[in-house]
Amino acid sequence: MTLGYIVAATLLGGLLSVLIAASLTVSLLSRVVKSLVSLSAGVLLGTALLHVLPEAFESEAGAHALFATLLGGLLFFFLLEKAALYRHGHHHEGDDPHHHHHHGYDAEQAGTGGWSVLVGDSIHNFCDGVIIAGAFLADTQLGIVTALAVIAHEIPQEVGDYIVLLNAGFSRAKALLYNALSGLAAVGGGVLGYFVVGPWEELFPYLLVVASSSFVYVAVGDLLPQLQRRLPIRETLAQVAWIAAGLLVVAGATAMLHRH
Repeated sequence: MTLGYIVAATLLGGLLSVLIAASLTVSLLSRVVKSLVSLSAGVLLGTALLHVLPEAFESEAGAHALFATLLGGLLFFFLLEKAALYRHGHHHEGDDPHHHHHHGYDAEQAGTGGWSVLVGDSIHNFCDGVIIAGAFLADTQLGIVTALAVIAHEIPQEVGDYIVLLNAGFSRAKALLYNALSGLAAVGGGVLGYFVVGPWEELFPYLLVVASSSFVYVAVGDLLPQLQRRLPIRETLAQVAWIAAGLLVVAGATAMLHRH
C-alpha cells in the first residue's frame, strides 16, 4: 500500500504540470506561473518549517546531527545547481516562445539544445521521488503533506521548463512529451527510495531534514528572489496573498490529516 501511495504521488505532480501546460496558451501560462511561484514558496516554507522539520526533531536523533544534516543538505543542493544538475528555473519572463529573455538566458539554453534542461529536471525529479518515498515510509500523513509540497513546486517548475524548451526550438508536442518523460524520473526515485531507504528506519529523520533543506533551498534560493522586484502595491499584495495561501494550504492539510 505504501509503495502504491509513493507511485501515485510521484506521478501526480508530473501529470498535473503537463496537463496544465497542454491546456493553456503560452501567454496565459506565463501569467499563471507568476502566481504559482508565490503559492509554491508559501507551500514549501510551510511544509519544511511547520511540518517536516518538527517531525524530524521529535525523533530520537540528536539536534546537532540534524542541524548538521540541514546545513549539508543546503550546501548539497547549492552545489548540484552549480553543476547545472539540479535546477529550479521558472522562466516566465515574456509571453511568447519566440521572445528572447533578458540576459540571454534562453538563447544560451537554445544553444545547448535544451537537453541540459531536461537532464537537470530529471535529476531534480528523481531526488523529489526519493524524498517523497522517505516521507511516506516515515508516516503516511507526512508523506501526503510532503507530496503536496513537491507537487506545488513541480507545477510551476515544469511549466517554466516547458516555456524554456519552446524557446530552445522544441515543438509544443515534443516539449510536452519530454517534460512528461522527465517527470517519470520521480517515479523511479520513489520506487528506488522505497526499496533502498525502507530497511534503514533510523535514517528517516535525516532524510526528512534533507527533504526540508531541498524545500527551503528552492523557496529561498530560487522562488523568493524572483518576487523581489519593485512592483505596484496591488501586485505586491497579490504576491503576499499567494504566499499566505500556500501557508494556509499546508496548515489546513495538516489539520485535516491529524483529524483522521
